Amino acid sequence: MAAVWICLLFGVLTCKAQLTNGVTGLLHMPSADMQRDGTLMIGGNFQNRHNLPNDFWWGYNSYNYFLNVTFFKRLEIAYVCTLLKGKKENSYWPAITYGKFVNQDRHFAARLQVLREGEWWKHMPAVVLGVSDPTTGAGFDYTDMAIEGNGNGYFNRMYLAMTKHFDVRVGELGVHAAWLYNRRTDYPLNGPAVGVNFKPAFHKELNLIAEYDSKTVNVGFTYSMWSDHFNLLFELQDGKYVSAGLVYKVNLIGGNRWKHWR
Repeated sequence: MAAVWICLLFGVLTCKAQLTNGVTGLLHMPSADMQRDGTLMIGGNFQNRHNLPNDFWWGYNSYNYFLNVTFFKRLEIAYVCTLLKGKKENSYWPAITYGKFVNQDRHFAARLQVLREGEWWKHMPAVVLGVSDPTTGAGFDYTDMAIEGNGNGYFNRMYLAMTKHFDVRVGELGVHAAWLYNRRTDYPLNGPAVGVNFKPAFHKELNLIAEYDSKTVNVGFTYSMWSDHFNLLFELQDGKYVSAGLVYKVNLIGGNRWKHWR
């Protein structure tokens, strides 16, 4: 916790989060925000055990790391790895691995922005379609979908997300709504998620977030440092379980080209 406050005091404070899952969004729930075209993100998170979907494989605090790229301002693709320990309760692991990080779960995630905010109509919210961990990833056969059951595809979900931002006197307010879906038995999803974020006018690099992710109510913040190259994330899942992460962000296209396309 002390490290968080040190960063707040000394950072040169615009991060869009859900980086606990390696993609743009809020804390856990998706949003329809997007990164700049050509943005590359490399990051990692401390994940409390309540933030992980399957107690058979996890049930303990862990870590993930990810690589994320945004193309054409509308398409975002991420590759996420979550570390696994050997568990005595799980016969898959030999005794030498018990209590040690010896493997990792790997999955892909993708987001497509169907509509940008204000496109076609000034009041139009941004709309994104997304998917996480869509296949079992068995070998190179990606035709075996992971929507159902409790096998591979632990982070599987599909979603539709909408976002609208409002300029208010004291800052910028973002309002977000989504519908999440899978038919998993280990962490079933089929319901709404709602959230808000607020960037105070006196310090817009600080992004305060509150959400209901269809399972729990979470609060936290993201904090942009060094001209948005580093982004810090801190959250309290269900108001009490800590997760935190750090992301390095760079734009591969460059500022001039971005300004021209925008």
